[in-house]
Amino acid sequence: MNITIRQYNSADLNAVLDSWEVATRFAHPFMTEVFIAQERNNTAEIYLPNTDTWVAEINGKVKGFIALMGNEVGALFLQPSLHGMGIGRLLMDKARELHGDVEVDVFKENTVGRHFYSKYGFEYFEETLHEPTGQNVIRLKYKAKPSNTDT
Repeated sequence: MNITIRQYNSADLNAVLDSWEVATRFAHPFMTEVFIAQERNNTAEIYLPNTDTWVAEINGKVKGFIALMGNEVGALFLQPSLHGMGIGRLLMDKARELHGDVEVDVFKENTVGRHFYSKYGFEYFEETLHEPTGQNVIRLKYKAKPSNTDT
């Protein structure tokens, strides 16, 4: 399997939206069709144009992405058939490479995402209510390890 992490470009839009929708339905069964349709539109028109987005290209095809707003992970989605292969880790490694410490919000009911972030080393920070869905959201933080250099 040939995996490349590269910057998003507009030609990737349909593949990114497909990855977003398939992974959203997989990890968020509690979301309504109306909410998914609205968020798909928002992803294309609002989120992607305003984030630093990187895609995972597998054998020449975009199969996932990470969208960053500074050191915050606004989105991390990967085709579910590719979960557990280290691709999500590569995308998160890119965020760490760019920003060091990173933060993310994940729905409490999203056990797929929570398992990934826990395994990666994120730690609980706080829990809030996501008004549009009525679901609880957990804020997680990843602290980069300080380098062992003498100063």
